[in-house]
Amino acid sequence: MDPKSAGSYLQARFVTKDLKFAVPESPFSVPENVGPQELSALINKLLNEEKAEEDVQQIDFDFLIDGELLRVSVSNHMEEKGISSETVVEIEYFEKHPAPTPEGSLLHDDWVSSVQGLKDRIITGSYDNTVRMWNTQGENLMTLSYHSDPVKCVSWIKKDGETSLLVSGSHDQTLVIWEVNEEKQTYQALHSCRGHARSVDTVAVDKSGTKICSGSFDSMIKIWSAVPGTTEDKSERIEDQHKKKIRSEKNQPLTRTPLLTLDGHREAVSSVLWYKNNEVCSASWDHTIQLWDVESGVQKSTLTGTKVFLSIAHSESCGLLASGNADRHIRIWDPRSSEGTVVKSSLSHHNGWVTTVDWSRVNPNQLISGSYDQTFKLWDIRSPKAPLYNMSGLGDKVLTVNWNIPELLLFGGADNCLHVFRSAEIIPR
Repeated sequence: MDPKSAGSYLQARFVTKDLKFAVPESPFSVPENVGPQELSALINKLLNEEKAEEDVQQIDFDFLIDGELLRVSVSNHMEEKGISSETVVEIEYFEKHPAPTPEGSLLHDDWVSSVQGLKDRIITGSYDNTVRMWNTQGENLMTLSYHSDPVKCVSWIKKDGETSLLVSGSHDQTLVIWEVNEEKQTYQALHSCRGHARSVDTVAVDKSGTKICSGSFDSMIKIWSAVPGTTEDKSERIEDQHKKKIRSEKNQPLTRTPLLTLDGHREAVSSVLWYKNNEVCSASWDHTIQLWDVESGVQKSTLTGTKVFLSIAHSESCGLLASGNADRHIRIWDPRSSEGTVVKSSLSHHNGWVTTVDWSRVNPNQLISGSYDQTFKLWDIRSPKAPLYNMSGLGDKVLTVNWNIPELLLFGGADNCLHVFRSAEIIPR
């Protein structure tokens, strides 16, 4: 048995930012071998001791010591962090994030490669060559067909009432800009964006909704106009037209060419995002994350890893980048740091490639991930050794996750389904 057994005590001060859960700030003597469950019981006892029986509540709390969530006994945590047990230890506590609950699964005809939510709408891309639009109740509102090969990525451009603009990228080497009118139940492929030489695997739209960034297996990044137009950038060759079986003469999309090509990666570009108004961040199979100035076309900085990067996501609230990697780890980077090659932390629990990551839009400490290990995880970056929750039993590899809609966790993959979990949001701490 640990010599710091039930007979050993330490002095702890409990603090919280949520005033309705505040307890006296004077130090308490607590056994050194207690863990989160015992501390939660202690806080509940203090909160309920002067309440009438009908007002008593039992709340699950999480505890933070020196910036990291408590997942072991207090003594073990302090030993790992090098904190002396002779001092009064400050323990911050807050309401524990409840477990996500399954809402349902939306069946597709093939793998679900990509998903993105916006307000009460969801779009998905599938290996059946289509883009689908859903409402948050799970109804398939429309299926968009034009691509001749699997759709690898999708993104909203904007939604204005009943009319939406979307963009999709495909294994057919093109991007398509779509206009959807829900009231009329119609859609049109407005522009076919041509310029990549291999599969278009990732796409992102800037905040203004005027520019698109795409990344391809050809190792190139291209910037396109997202604004619908009435003129064609260049005529398609006649022999290309017969390849589009779905094409109609009057509704064929106008060809669009890139505004800019960013050439710097040595291998496939797996993920792109808009970092700031005129800056793009890209991740590649060449083990680098690169930051680009779109105005000048110049590469500004490089973050170098040791394995293939499969996905990146940026949190506007905390300013950090998360990367999903082929070595099973999620890494957290601070692109603002002068120590560009130093990883801020690693989240380790997956047993396969981490194909996809996304941050919470409301909680700066939380993100979700999906992996070839057939699991989907909800993380708090202050608990790097284990996720908050682990969703398993999917039956096949996870290819895409999205947390644009704060109360919905969306993920899809090779089981041909988009899975929807509901997340009860708690005010971030």
